[in-house]
Amino acid sequence: MGTAAVKAGRLRTIFRLGLKELVSLRRDIAMLVLIVYGFTVMIYIPASRGMLELKNAAVAVVDEDRSELSRQMVAALPQPYFQIPEPVHWSAVDRVLDAGRYAFVIDIPPRFQADFLAGRQPEVLVDIDATAMSQAGIGAGYIERILREEAAGFGRNGVVAEEAGVKLALRTLFNPNAQESWFVSVMVLINIVNLLSIITSGAALMRERERGTVEHLLTLPLGPFEIVCAKIWANGLVVVAAVGLSLTLMVRGVLGIPLAGSLPLFLAATALYLFTCTAIGIFLATLARSMPQLGLLCILVVFPITTLSGNTVPLDSMPVAIQRVMAFFASTHYVKIAQAVLYRGAGFSTVWPEFLVMAGIGALFFLLALVRFRHTVARQVS
Repeated sequence: MGTAAVKAGRLRTIFRLGLKELVSLRRDIAMLVLIVYGFTVMIYIPASRGMLELKNAAVAVVDEDRSELSRQMVAALPQPYFQIPEPVHWSAVDRVLDAGRYAFVIDIPPRFQADFLAGRQPEVLVDIDATAMSQAGIGAGYIERILREEAAGFGRNGVVAEEAGVKLALRTLFNPNAQESWFVSVMVLINIVNLLSIITSGAALMRERERGTVEHLLTLPLGPFEIVCAKIWANGLVVVAAVGLSLTLMVRGVLGIPLAGSLPLFLAATALYLFTCTAIGIFLATLARSMPQLGLLCILVVFPITTLSGNTVPLDSMPVAIQRVMAFFASTHYVKIAQAVLYRGAGFSTVWPEFLVMAGIGALFFLLALVRFRHTVARQVS
């Protein structure tokens, strides 16, 4: 009975310390603005504007043939992938490309239609401004395919010849229209979780150290375990609540993106993942001596786990050595859960192994943070 009373007392202490963390965060206007901005504007802008899709690309045309075929080919460029093509003179091509006015300039040579109908296979020159790499690569493929189809159809009275061999019947699952916003919104959300979960917990401890309140807490009947647990649950709760509101109001509400799976299941995975991230933030705060140093350390940690966890680039496309290393990071398993639950509607029976791995990794980082915090406290007291 005495042991149970002691445990209940420790839980009450951790709860009250967590409430103190929430009050302290409420007074940190800069951190609150960062959280609100991160889970709203930083998601809305890339998801609504498009990062990986071709949209409203500026096109110019040098039509030296002025034939029916050349006009048909130019008119076939679809909106909103391309803007309405504008005519330019061949002598102005370099100037308009250097000025960044057009992403693509299509040059159709003289006698193009006559040479094509005679079977001479004339060439069409496409000049591309490749400073926008993703747009240049996607747009070049679009233009090549469109011009080939229009020329082939024109040469056979408007009927495109069927290719011999096997025909592919493509069916896109979970995102039938291949809309980029469905992918980008969740991708950016996970990146923000990585950033803010580490920063909020690390900044909370750093504030205590800079203000000298850690020493005040140690004069009370408290230990490092209670202090670390309070910071983890309080800061984790803030981020979990922000994720839930962002998915409901911003992703599903404003952007109109459907979420296939269970939101409570994903929030449970987020809470477990934050157990690891907040512990990392506390660990980094024990290493840093000031808030700027903490920011630099966070960059060194957040950037690799963001770019190598399979969120931005598929994990299978990375070198095998990186895949094996990233298997020991909770971010990799969190991304797998997010993709399975939010994209494919998976249930707990599918993702429970990832939950188990994240729990183990979180326990390890919690122990490291606790040991490091105890060492830091012991050094300050001595």
